[in-house]
Amino acid sequence: MESMFSSPAEAALQRETGVPGLLTPLPDLDGVYELERVAGFVRDLGCERFPDQLLGDAVAVAARLEETTGSKMFILGDTAYGSCCVDVLGAEQAGAQALIHFGPACLSPPARPLPVAFVLRQRSVALELCVKAFEAQNPDPKAPVVLLSEPACAHALEALATLLRPRYLDLLVSSPAFPQPVGSLSPEPMPLERFGRRFPLAPGRRLEEYGAFYVGGSKASPDPDLDPDLSRLLLGWAPGQPFSSCCPDTGKTQDEGARAGRLRARRRYLVERARDARVVGLLAGTLGVAQHREALAHLRNLTQAAGKRSYVLALGRPTPAKLANFPEVDVFVLLACPLGALAPQLSGSFFQPILAPCELEAACNPAWPPPGLAPHLTHYADLLPGSPFHVALPPPESELWETPDVSLITGDLRPPPAWKSSNDHGSLALTPRPQLELAESSPAASFLSSRSWQGLEPRLGQTPVTEAVSGRRGIAIAYEDEGSG
Repeated sequence: MESMFSSPAEAALQRETGVPGLLTPLPDLDGVYELERVAGFVRDLGCERFPDQLLGDAVAVAARLEETTGSKMFILGDTAYGSCCVDVLGAEQAGAQALIHFGPACLSPPARPLPVAFVLRQRSVALELCVKAFEAQNPDPKAPVVLLSEPACAHALEALATLLRPRYLDLLVSSPAFPQPVGSLSPEPMPLERFGRRFPLAPGRRLEEYGAFYVGGSKASPDPDLDPDLSRLLLGWAPGQPFSSCCPDTGKTQDEGARAGRLRARRRYLVERARDARVVGLLAGTLGVAQHREALAHLRNLTQAAGKRSYVLALGRPTPAKLANFPEVDVFVLLACPLGALAPQLSGSFFQPILAPCELEAACNPAWPPPGLAPHLTHYADLLPGSPFHVALPPPESELWETPDVSLITGDLRPPPAWKSSNDHGSLALTPRPQLELAESSPAASFLSSRSWQGLEPRLGQTPVTEAVSGRRGIAIAYEDEGSG
């Protein structure tokens, strides 16, 4: 029963953290985990405690850092939601003064002002093979192209660009968008920041003008569609621009246009499911990323404006067993970091689909999307006021709410939002009963009333009142009033 609503206690002990045969050799720890830079980070802040999130090498890395810096290291190896986010909540519970995040990261700004150092690891890249793959995919030397990579290959992009620039005239190199230190001010304007990366665009240039060449992935991967980092790039990139990927080990390339088309088709289907839904479950998928409270309030306002009922659920990592306890919910929306929101989407084991916040925005806001916007936003902060992508809800008297809307799934005409029929929003939540009583009208209660079995019958007011009497004494196999035979 515990696993139905929360992860069992044994999950943290049984979870696989890595294959022992693939651990980093001790002589390579300094280079792979950039321990010299990390040690300097520790000395500069004078901190005493640090966490580590790669459990396979965590003990060796923590021991080396303690020996080098003299500071006490703590290993945080389990998170409530996803390992790509900075676990500021776990760090605060350990009393940490700063945090070192090892491994893949979504680079979302943390909700707490805690100094963070990121170590993305360094995967080897066959530069010569990648150069040949790039030339094969981009025969036109004047075509604008952006170099992208998975986090572990970001260190090799500048070296790759150096080999390509003598021939290619319009080459842009992206870099990880590490969050700025608390209280720091940059005298120069920051480059464009999107998809967890920074793009140093020249004045007057737009990212939508560039094609993409992605270095990352592996041919041994069982399903490349499960890579959330590549998925958010394919969803948000301009559909008319080419996008190709290259394996850093073998130089094998692949045109990602077909995969991008499948992902976008899946997102359009989810938007239609959200438009048909009457009850929306908002899953709290993060507590450590900035602006998660504002985003939750924004999503609740969206569902109310569209005439839908929403429920907020805090269940940790979503699993089919947990979400199956809420059959009255038509769709779920996962409020998480960009990688966490896309990670469970392709799983077919959930009874109801799980959407990202962008799909709910497209389904509930008739003014969405604005002209010229990329097809998919990957971070919920892009939907909030203050973002250049924010689109305010139209006023209730706007004609956009009256536009006929037909479901592409059922073929039925969708009615306009119910809340527009009355100026008193609170009165819509009350339904009169024959006895002139008032009760809240809930989709969950309506769903329960339609089921054949509704639990034990309360029979309120039908059972006569009696005085308390003494019950049986003893244990189940031998009550005191039972005979010995």
